[in-house]
Amino acid sequence: MTFADFNLNKQLLTAVEELGYSEPTPIQEKAIPLALNGQDLLGIAQTGTGKTAAYLLPLLMKVKYAQGTNPRAVILAPTRELAMQIDEQITILGKNTDIRHLAIYGGLGPKTQKEKLAQGIDILVATPGRMIDLYLDGYLVLKEIKTMVLDEADKMMDMGFMPQIRRLLEVIPIKRQNMLFSATMGERVLRLSEEFLENPTIVEATASATAAETVEQELYEVPNFKTKVNLLMHFLYQKEEFNRVIVFVRTKTIAENIFRFLDRKILDTVKVIHANKGQNTRINSMEAFKEGNVRILVATDVAARGLDITKVSHVFNFDVPVIYEDYVHRIGRTGRAKEIGKAITFMTKAEAWHIAKIEKIIRMPVPRLPIPEGVPITETPFDEEQLMLREIDNQRKKDDPTFQGAFHEKKDRGFKVAPKSKTGIEKLEVKKSADKKSPKQGLTLGKTASKSKSATPGKRYGPKPKGKKFK
Repeated sequence: MTFADFNLNKQLLTAVEELGYSEPTPIQEKAIPLALNGQDLLGIAQTGTGKTAAYLLPLLMKVKYAQGTNPRAVILAPTRELAMQIDEQITILGKNTDIRHLAIYGGLGPKTQKEKLAQGIDILVATPGRMIDLYLDGYLVLKEIKTMVLDEADKMMDMGFMPQIRRLLEVIPIKRQNMLFSATMGERVLRLSEEFLENPTIVEATASATAAETVEQELYEVPNFKTKVNLLMHFLYQKEEFNRVIVFVRTKTIAENIFRFLDRKILDTVKVIHANKGQNTRINSMEAFKEGNVRILVATDVAARGLDITKVSHVFNFDVPVIYEDYVHRIGRTGRAKEIGKAITFMTKAEAWHIAKIEKIIRMPVPRLPIPEGVPITETPFDEEQLMLREIDNQRKKDDPTFQGAFHEKKDRGFKVAPKSKTGIEKLEVKKSADKKSPKQGLTLGKTASKSKSATPGKRYGPKPKGKKFK
């Protein structure tokens, strides 16, 4: 099958041909004819398989040309980066048309977005929060929407966007075509499809949460954080092989620490993106990485989905993701467009539980490899060891609620587990018993006084005598 078999117009076929694509991917082959017929779709496909074009080509064919002022189609995306990526793809595929489109998202002032909306658009790409804000401000008219697409629906649910999506569904016309695309099809996605879609056709190019065949996976068991750093440096020094790398970490703090360390030790340019970075900084870092001016990009999961960056040679999971579907999206940043890529994961003993869950989801084991010779394996600090043991205890409690573990509350010994401190290191607080006299405090108790730990020095406690003034 070729794209000409879809009966697309000449403008779209020319754009596809200029991109160098001759044959559609499995998800495109299955989804495009149904979407062109106006059917509601639930599309499941692994990242990097052309999922975006699978709904954009029918959408562009349906909109055809500029008309009116208000948008006739809307595409919702969970992150700014994905919204920008979709808008860029519309520019590429619709370059031979006069279709007007705009991406709106948070992180930037709405003034420019309001001005462009007033000029008139045909296709709107938006994050749910900014779309609600502009609608409530009266700058967005939705009564002419005929097609609505939810991209990365599972991520939108993970990020808590469902209330905004439901509010939008209340103001968008009921008579419309709906398409929902995701890389995973869990129970929540199915529930959302029942609420959002009408008699949908499920298009599943690959099994849900399946890793791409073009991605080679490796896993290294490491004892601690410092050894992870040493192993990462061992690979990154091999510049010829590791020529374009994304390092995924779990938190913004770890991202900053790894970035600063690599920026000092590696002679190449290193960039970092996470939620605390300004929008312009994130855009500039992404563009520099796409253009090949940056070899190493350190990122949290804000960059794990939807970003189409070609020629990524390696993806590192410095930390194992605790949202297991994100593993598929992370490693999907490499091995795109039939290119071969490699995904390397570092796992401590506290992360082994999560890896077991991930392997169950992707329905395959991740091959274990020994740590290469010459990589320094450091001794685990006491505090880090305690944190890992505590996490393992919590994991075992989730599997077995009756499990006590080594860190359960020991009331008979007078110890109480305090909440985590800002540094992430838990401390133990000792309960001070108030029934013992302390010469330093000068604590005195009346004969009938209750033994209260709230007693203060120099005061007598006990029942108030009848008929006498209590002092």
